Amino acid sequence: MNWRSALAFLHDLLATALMWLFAYWVRFNFEVPREFSAGAQGALLWVTPLYVAVYAWLGLYRGIWRYASMGDLRRLLVAVGLGALCVASVAYMTQATGIPRSVLLLHPILLVVVMGGSRFLYRAWKDGHIAFMRHEGTVPVLVLGAGDAAAQLLGELARSRDWHAVGLLDDNAQKHGRRIHDVPILGALADIAQHAERCQARHAIIAMPSASSATRRRAAELAAAAGLTVLTVPAFSDLMQGRVAISHVRKVELEDLLGREQVQLDDEGLHRLLTDKVVLVTGAGGSIGSELCRQIAGLGPRQLVFYELSEYALYAIDQEFAGKPIRCMVGDVKDGAALEATFSQYRPDVVFHAAAYKHVPLMENENAWQAVRNNVLGTLRVARAAIAESVGEFVLISTDKAVNPTNVMGASKRLAERVCEALQCEAAATRFVMVRFGNVLGSSGSVIPKFREQIALGGPVTVTHPDIIRYFMLIPEAAQLVLQAAAQGQGGEIFVLDMGEPVKIADLARDMIRLSGFTEDEIAIEFTGLRPGEKLYEELLADGETTLPTPHPKLRVMKAEQAPDATWLAELEEWLAAPVRSEAEVKEGLKRWVPEYRPAQH
Repeated sequence: MNWRSALAFLHDLLATALMWLFAYWVRFNFEVPREFSAGAQGALLWVTPLYVAVYAWLGLYRGIWRYASMGDLRRLLVAVGLGALCVASVAYMTQATGIPRSVLLLHPILLVVVMGGSRFLYRAWKDGHIAFMRHEGTVPVLVLGAGDAAAQLLGELARSRDWHAVGLLDDNAQKHGRRIHDVPILGALADIAQHAERCQARHAIIAMPSASSATRRRAAELAAAAGLTVLTVPAFSDLMQGRVAISHVRKVELEDLLGREQVQLDDEGLHRLLTDKVVLVTGAGGSIGSELCRQIAGLGPRQLVFYELSEYALYAIDQEFAGKPIRCMVGDVKDGAALEATFSQYRPDVVFHAAAYKHVPLMENENAWQAVRNNVLGTLRVARAAIAESVGEFVLISTDKAVNPTNVMGASKRLAERVCEALQCEAAATRFVMVRFGNVLGSSGSVIPKFREQIALGGPVTVTHPDIIRYFMLIPEAAQLVLQAAAQGQGGEIFVLDMGEPVKIADLARDMIRLSGFTEDEIAIEFTGLRPGEKLYEELLADGETTLPTPHPKLRVMKAEQAPDATWLAELEEWLAAPVRSEAEVKEGLKRWVPEYRPAQH
């Protein structure tokens, strides 16, 4: 027994003895006759040990007072009740004198009040529910939401030495004026500014993990507009998977405001495709490639092969997956011999081809031929290796920039799609599936990390054009939908992900400035002009392309188009064989191979 349990034991021992005597005082109006006083003191010698034995037998000292609960109270009631029965039985059998029947009834009632009350009083003090015992200097916060998550959060805040909740806000009018853990529900979310001023709150915590993204976004925008620092509890999916606790409050990030709903996956189809299979991922160290690896690992593949050119990226993902059935291969997707050796050694069942050069301005001029060779020749050689080893499915990660491309990167990805369509005609055992989507938040080189860095340096935040818009989704969502498309693919299809509504980049910049606790007066937005190859808006379908629905609401599939023939593919391979081409040659060639390619002029 540790010292805390010993103190609890001593407390109950004294309480049992004192309440036995106090029961006599109550019974005789604090004037106990001499004969009954002697009887009370004599009975203490066996009443107290009897009760204590029952307490110990029922495990009353296994619980921790700090977390006293209804279960502890039930155990206490049973212990005191059983002790009272034992005392009454012993008194009856021994014909003990000087013990009134009323004392046998009063004593257990007093014991429950004292022993139970002291436990819950201690917890109330520790939880900060006793006003005069609360920690001074805590920060007042408003909690947005009044559901189960908010109730859990209030319990955590009550124990915090840094925060205390001054009120809750919820759009359910039936809850207004009521209380949760003695914290009032003040009103609707729209009234946050006036309640924040009245309560002197400078922080708001969004406690609505299961609400829609639109609802959480509105709450964050209202709180930010009221000048509050906006925090949030973790997402519902993270809570359910046990990755974090409700108490892990963090700042609201732009990803929370994007408005993307949780993806519902066809688990049976994914397990059929990937469980107990050998899966190879090219570009495994990149943003999309690494997330694909994480998602695939959760589906129980027999082996996961990482194929990556960057030594550091491969090292990082190797460390992350330590102890799992993985193999790490340093290799270039343009190196046909290395690919053949890797595919021959591991014989993958499914290949996800995520390796690509993707930065539009960087790949536009001096590096144009390297972009084409990596994105087109690399795809061709990985696909040829897959066909040679009868890989079941080959999935190409494409982009919305392949639609009516205005830059080399987009044209090269469209050409990679056409290569896969052409190969499908000659591949008997391999299904080729292409997945096309827009920008992913937080990927390497994307606009979000750049904005964060600029804000951290005090600005300005640079945006190329006031009207530029892009489609966005989260990295995990993109990876999940790629897997879902792979499970549905029959061969030769281009899947288009539901990207939602396009977002103005200037609005993203404003959101990030506001979420960082600044105003546009403090951190300015500077428009720098469109970069080489950049266009104002992206499209998911080219002119004349149409899509059909699939069983998954966030996936559509393009209607089948005429695939290039073997002659087309042979001529393309001959063009790609040149080790060096000038920028002008590359762009002229792309106009031939991708008729819809129109280089941007600005």
